Amino acid sequence: MSKCTLGFSCTLLFILIGSLAKAQDWANLDNYKSDNKELGLPSANENRVVFMGNSITEGWSRASPKFFEGKHYINRGISGQTTAQMLVRFRQDVIKLKPSVVVILAGTNDIAGNTGPVTLEMILDNIISMTELAKSNGIKVILCSVLPAFDYPWSPGKQPFDKIPRLNEMIRNYAEDNQLIYLDYFSKMADERMGLKEEYSSDGVHPNNAGYKIMEPLVDDALERVMR
Repeated sequence: MSKCTLGFSCTLLFILIGSLAKAQDWANLDNYKSDNKELGLPSANENRVVFMGNSITEGWSRASPKFFEGKHYINRGISGQTTAQMLVRFRQDVIKLKPSVVVILAGTNDIAGNTGPVTLEMILDNIISMTELAKSNGIKVILCSVLPAFDYPWSPGKQPFDKIPRLNEMIRNYAEDNQLIYLDYFSKMADERMGLKEEYSSDGVHPNNAGYKIMEPLVDDALERVMR
């Protein structure tokens, strides 16, 4: 193994530097950087739609790829992300792509505490900030309900069965007060415990193909309404 001048393994040093750089990219701005550059700006008659979210959005393209095929639907979900991280990358991964519409599905990882403790009001504030950024740049907004979850396998005891319905009510009220479309996945996918129906998920949080098949006509209908 090669040695650097200070006696460290060069390989180990490069690994440490790479890990530090990744840790400093808190919002994961690098994730879609090259994809965004390759994508470029929309054509004159292109009604581009960006899906902004976390692993539920990111996994959609893998679980149900045909939903995105042949459409101007751009998936910009990143696994594990909270609304604070999405807000940091919103300009790069949404605004600079010049979409007609952004579909925002966010908040469950905040409740799970992925980037630390937050209140429901703080989550809503981040969603509002993304909405205001979009509107100020001529982008129409669809605000989605957070999907149901009874508990988080990686962060148990956070009581999402109680917090998610309350957050959804806050998102719904904000959408109604500001003439925005509120896309309600929750009521179509929740069981009697306010968790995600077993047939729609293998882990109680992330939709399977059957779960996405419930979501797809709902978002298509919302997009049709917002485009009118």
